[in-house]
Amino acid sequence: MSSAMRMQGKRAIVTAGASGMGRAGCMLFAQQGATVAVVDLHAGRTAAVVAEVTAAGGRARGFVADLSTPEECRRVIAEAATWLGGIDVLWAHAGSPGPVAVEGIDVGELNAAVALNLTSALLCAGEAAPHMRQAGGGALLFTSSVAGLVGSTFSPVYSALKFGLVGFTQSLAQRFAADGIRVNAVCPGPVDTPMLPAFMGRNVDAAGQAANQARIVAAVPLGRLARPEEVAHAALWLLSDDASYVTGVALPVDGGYVAR
Repeated sequence: MSSAMRMQGKRAIVTAGASGMGRAGCMLFAQQGATVAVVDLHAGRTAAVVAEVTAAGGRARGFVADLSTPEECRRVIAEAATWLGGIDVLWAHAGSPGPVAVEGIDVGELNAAVALNLTSALLCAGEAAPHMRQAGGGALLFTSSVAGLVGSTFSPVYSALKFGLVGFTQSLAQRFAADGIRVNAVCPGPVDTPMLPAFMGRNVDAAGQAANQARIVAAVPLGRLARPEEVAHAALWLLSDDASYVTGVALPVDGGYVAR
């Protein structure tokens, strides 16, 4: 492997690593020299990503976990750290669209969204931090959203939770700075992933889903959806030593959406 690789020798964990942006990150990080723990709820997809990484000459192992459960967050980070021999990098990427409703909201759906989008990220970061401290430093990355930078009328619960991740980013960046642990967030705009149809299709039919997607793309100055690999490259930079003086940042990867 080339010494120019941005993640040479890094021990990395990616949650929700079996599809979309997470999968792209696992593939890219391994290509760039990392050993990758692929964490996801779906065993089959996780195994497929591990097989892809291995076939491409990288090193990865799958860990199946339901990160909406605190015990599972703690278990999987501990198991991954044992396999990796420590942790240098964590991309806490797991999340879900959550409910659309405000009036008459189902509190169970709300609590589930909080558990996966916000609580799991904080728990995974909290479990990974001691391993990074022991290693002399590391890098944490949360997946927020453009909806964590500007309010979303379409999805207020999702927006609030993603704002919360930006708050975690700024607070933990200060808290962990003395330990050499950098903390940042990546804030994607609309991305062509398997979650996008589910996000755009909540409480509407196929025509409504298409209309929702058309509206969001029309609001992007570059006029298209992002590719998962484009977000993964931003994540790579934030997590690599190339960004060694960057912490507390919420980086939009959004085709100009928040610049309007």
